[in-house]
Amino acid sequence: MSNAPDTRPGESEEATDKVPDSIAEGVDEEVIESNRRLFTGWQWALFAGLAIAYSAFHLISLNVYPMETWSFRIVHIAGALILGFGLYAGSRFADEGHGKASPVWLTWISYALLIPALYALLQVFLMQQQISSGALRIEPQTETWHFGYPLLLATGGAILLSWCYRQVRSKLAPSDLVLMVCAMATAGYLILIYGTPLRASTGTSFAPVGISLAALAGSLLILEMTRRLTGLALVVISAIFLLYVFFGPYLPGFLGYPGLSFNRFFSQVYTDAGILGPTTAVSSTYIILFIIFAAFLQASKVGDYFVNFAFACAGRARGGPAKVAIFASGLMGMINGTSAGNVVSTGSLTIPLMKKVGYPSKSAGAIEAAASTGGQIMPPIMGAGAFIMAEVTGIPYTEIAVAALIPAILYFVSVYCMVDFEAAYKGMRGMRKDEIPLFSRLVKQVYLFAPIIILIAALFMGYSVIRAGTLATASAAVVSWISPNKMGILSILRALRLASTMAIQIIAVCACAGLIVGVISLTGVGARFSSLLLGLAGVSQLLALFFAMCISILLGMGMPTTAAYAVAASVVAPGLINIGVQPLVAHFFVFYFAVVSAITPPVALASYAAAGISGANAMGTSVASFKIGLAAFIVPFMFFYSPAMLMEGSWMQILRVGATATLGIVLLSGMVQAWFFGPIKVWTRVLMLIGAIFMIYGGIYTDIAGLAIAVALFLMQRKLYPKEDKATASSG
Repeated sequence: MSNAPDTRPGESEEATDKVPDSIAEGVDEEVIESNRRLFTGWQWALFAGLAIAYSAFHLISLNVYPMETWSFRIVHIAGALILGFGLYAGSRFADEGHGKASPVWLTWISYALLIPALYALLQVFLMQQQISSGALRIEPQTETWHFGYPLLLATGGAILLSWCYRQVRSKLAPSDLVLMVCAMATAGYLILIYGTPLRASTGTSFAPVGISLAALAGSLLILEMTRRLTGLALVVISAIFLLYVFFGPYLPGFLGYPGLSFNRFFSQVYTDAGILGPTTAVSSTYIILFIIFAAFLQASKVGDYFVNFAFACAGRARGGPAKVAIFASGLMGMINGTSAGNVVSTGSLTIPLMKKVGYPSKSAGAIEAAASTGGQIMPPIMGAGAFIMAEVTGIPYTEIAVAALIPAILYFVSVYCMVDFEAAYKGMRGMRKDEIPLFSRLVKQVYLFAPIIILIAALFMGYSVIRAGTLATASAAVVSWISPNKMGILSILRALRLASTMAIQIIAVCACAGLIVGVISLTGVGARFSSLLLGLAGVSQLLALFFAMCISILLGMGMPTTAAYAVAASVVAPGLINIGVQPLVAHFFVFYFAVVSAITPPVALASYAAAGISGANAMGTSVASFKIGLAAFIVPFMFFYSPAMLMEGSWMQILRVGATATLGIVLLSGMVQAWFFGPIKVWTRVLMLIGAIFMIYGGIYTDIAGLAIAVALFLMQRKLYPKEDKATASSG
């Protein structure tokens, strides 16, 4: 008996030793895209220095020495283009089996294009001297023949050459060097001219022709960078809108418009009416700041901790890794800003583990895609969507974050129930105790959540978004000093470099979306869509909402969330407001469908990324993720019929609508998965659908009817499957 106390602690310690300290590793590692260059030596040092300087420039400009607004946004875009053309190739690399290296003559042609590019850049300096000497404007011939045409020749030629130029991954292509010089020349000229009274002439026949030529070159550079980083979807949509500018006058019906000349359109599109408008305003302030914040979290390995914490909390529940994916992807996706990027970072860990406990490849990929997409609607950051909404609507950011709370809860409750019911239906297990980290160990590092808590607290204490974001970024570095992954000077510099690399894609996308927004505002096509919705609303408001849903999803297909929302908000939201929908409701309606376009067949970026990891069929995965995320297609209609869902109304109304809608979502999930405390029959599924619709609708009488159906179904299923319910309860 005297030896018993000695052996038990030993056994306990041995059992504890078998428990892994960490199951998630590499979540915070930098993702290297297939067309990303991997420099060495002085080239690596050069681009690392440029990236650090780019992030530092934004922190200093936003907090210490503010810059003139248009100039700041032009530098913001130009810096991303220069870094982007340096880091991302226009075609695949020859040293990775994608054809032979380009012949020497192609290299010499590329270097030859440097001559007009450098000549255009030289002209910017000469024009600056003329303006400084008192010239009121530059000679049109100088702007055309000595600046504009050489710039367009170098830009167009280098873009074409970059499509077919192949080389080793560690070298900079000369065609991309040309594009970097063109980006500098474009930005330099626009900053110069917009700093004079000539800025007021944009959009008129008196505007300098150089603005139009520089804007055209800048638009081509933005479109090419967008193609390299996100594919052709957004580029094709942008090209269609640009063609509409010049061919719109020849179109019949409501699509026709009087027309704009080349000079009137392009002299105005690179202003705050287009590329420098709301999308770039947000990307140059809030988005870049929160990307720096995310990079600091990543550098201190907080992403690994988030995923490990999720495993410790939910790993042992039935279908554990799937529930972990919901929590982890929700946390990461809130900050990440792109559904597909979040799938890649967390899905590489969660998808294989889901398959391990019994989920088919298709379901594993679909769950991760749906959860990662949900991160974009999770307050307080909402993948940067909240900031664009605040900029576009003028509604305070804190109101938007609060309004997003109930819809986000409904979405994640739906995904959780879908996952749980599927796990119960298929008899899946959770992870064993020795397969997941101990919660008691991880809870000792709960202080790693402090930067996010500080961010939320600062925002609701009335600090500006910029000040709160900067404070949270600084706190991420400070908190790391008491964690195992301390951030020193090198780690901070690495975070600044990583932030610039992460920001390039979203900056290019926002600038490209700004180009589309410019077309919409300058041609008036948004107003014509509004009149179409108004006509449909005369027949049925539900029909008008359904049409708005289809347009929002269509415009968002193949695009990152921020661009999808920016475009849909310009085209669809004004029309919804004109038919009587409140501005907050209209923009949330559009935002939700722009977000879920990432899991909507046939072009579902998040689902395709998940399918690439799981090895399942891409289209099958997108259909499955559509089913799992079904609530996101219903919740926006709830905004319209129950504004209390967006915190509009008394607290009693908000609580009632929130509670009954949650129960309705649970019934809907059970209907989809054919499980509710046991398997259900076809007629039961129909009854569940009716009960779900009643409670989701939000009226008092429909809520009572829906509750009656839910209670009756619950009692019936408990009576039919008492043993199964006990078994599932013990395993869940």
